[in-house]
Amino acid sequence: MADFLGMMKQAAQLQSKMKAMQDELDQIEVEGLSGGGLVKVRMTAKMEVRGISIDPSLVKPDEVGVLEDLVIAALGDAHRKAEAAMQEKMKALTGGLGLPPGLGLG
Repeated sequence: MADFLGMMKQAAQLQSKMKAMQDELDQIEVEGLSGGGLVKVRMTAKMEVRGISIDPSLVKPDEVGVLEDLVIAALGDAHRKAEAAMQEKMKALTGGLGLPPGLGLG
């Protein structure tokens, strides 16, 4: 019975740490770039887009397709960086727990 109570206490602690981590992930921002920095996307580590910046030199009616591609590329870059930041936080949180690989707690 003591093992069960210990597991329940650990689960409660993990839940508390997960909540704190989620709050922290909301504060971490990354910036994705494309077109040599002409298009920038700011995103939280929770994948929420906070802002997009487009250099005015890209706003040409006959190059809308290029602009759309650059926005997609910047979003992808920001997404990869946000994912890496989230994984780093998860590793710090679960590092000492000995959880099996692939156990998605995020």
